[in-house]
Amino acid sequence: MRPGYICVAGLNLETGKHIRPILEGAQLGRDLLVRHGGPFDIASVVDLGATRHTGVPPETEDYVFDPNNATRVKDMTPEKFWELLVKTSHRSLGKIFGGDLKQKSRGCVINVGKGKTSLGCLCPSTPPEMEVTIYDKIRINLTDSPFTLNLSVTDLRLYKDDHVTPRRKVVEQIAKRVKEGVGVILSMGLTRPWTKPGDNAPRHWLQVNNIHLEDDPTWQLG
Repeated sequence: MRPGYICVAGLNLETGKHIRPILEGAQLGRDLLVRHGGPFDIASVVDLGATRHTGVPPETEDYVFDPNNATRVKDMTPEKFWELLVKTSHRSLGKIFGGDLKQKSRGCVINVGKGKTSLGCLCPSTPPEMEVTIYDKIRINLTDSPFTLNLSVTDLRLYKDDHVTPRRKVVEQIAKRVKEGVGVILSMGLTRPWTKPGDNAPRHWLQVNNIHLEDDPTWQLG
């Protein structure tokens, strides 16, 4: 995301289905984070107020809301939040995104207008490997048969306030904990359609939106 803006995704606690709160014709501002007086953070329970479904495949989770009506109810306990993640996660990307998800280069894509969903939680069968590249990009190496992937990571907690510079020590600590066997669940998502340089059409690209660790599942930005 551009500096000053965020994406938000969550779960409807009544249905267990993923939702993505969006604004009509605008992006969500950083002022909607708890640290800036807003309602959103990891494990926050938020009442969005009245919403209007605007989702189309694969982004079926989109709901327009009015941030003036959104209120933070409480934070879930670490135990309850991890329990929710486990309950709503899947063991493979195919279970989440279906047969329209295809590997392209080192990533995965769904073509515009295809697919059934754009959000999901993955409990990987093998521990993923996270790194900061020589280009200062946070990437995750993930094997999920039949896919062998190298994906971008957009978890805001891993970046400094410019939303670009990695918090290297935080990334290294998380990578170490995962390597040592701490349970991990990945929040996966598809980008809005864009044409990657060298490609001939816009596509939805798979990325890792959040990294949740069993030993501290409700870690917030602070």
